[in-house]
Amino acid sequence: MKLAVANDMLHIVESGALRKVRSDFGSDPIRTLLEESIDLVGLYDLAEPPQPFDAENMVFAPPIAQPTKIVCIGLNYLDHIRESGSELPDEVISFTKHPSSLIGSGTPIVLDATLSERVDYEIELGVVFGRRCSDVAAEDAESVIGGYTIGNDISARDIQMEEGQWGRAKSFDSFCPLGPYFVTPDEVSDPHQLRLRTELSGRVVQQSTTAEMIVRIPELIAHVTRGTTFKVGDILLTGTPWGTGAFRTPPLFLTPGDVLKCTIEGLGLLTNPVISK
Repeated sequence: MKLAVANDMLHIVESGALRKVRSDFGSDPIRTLLEESIDLVGLYDLAEPPQPFDAENMVFAPPIAQPTKIVCIGLNYLDHIRESGSELPDEVISFTKHPSSLIGSGTPIVLDATLSERVDYEIELGVVFGRRCSDVAAEDAESVIGGYTIGNDISARDIQMEEGQWGRAKSFDSFCPLGPYFVTPDEVSDPHQLRLRTELSGRVVQQSTTAEMIVRIPELIAHVTRGTTFKVGDILLTGTPWGTGAFRTPPLFLTPGDVLKCTIEGLGLLTNPVISK
């Protein structure tokens, strides 16, 4: 099942159309569904036809509006390791983004030239936790996955390099586009065989597959949950493939007027214009 939040309402996505769910689940409806294990069967009116929509030009809320944490993985794609000239990390590299950085598809990424002049893009497969958990064994990881979505780990590279830590540089307002859909695991046959693609103003800048992941999702979940409680709706971003702007010759960074389009096979299209503050 694909779910989306638009116009302050929860919708089911069916064959390029939106079917509005009748019930009010509050300001973070998908997280509420997960917390309360609500079955959507019977919560929408089959007599009311689904409404066609244009995903590229529609504004969605992020599928999870209020996670307690967003944990991200660095240097987790072999092709990104090659392009950056880095060594394979001995351990999983993880960092966090502030939940206040979340935006949905259709909402602008806002650049502030007084903060950074080297803002980069990073398409990532997002994993949404479906239940509260900690110390999850890799073999049990599938049981805590609520669904998948598309993330874009926007990064102020100059601040990232100057400060030597990543959290602040990746947590400015609007630096975590997410969505447009929340996709349940039954629709994703193998999360390690999904095509990823990023277009920047019509130019393909990232094109890869999740098969390039070095550490796979079960092991990532085991790593990040060790000694740490994850709550329903918390998000894990699993790394980005080759093609990021900082490692191009010459470098390619976001500028006002750009449009980013991120697609992951079966998960939809995440679109965000870029504007200046």
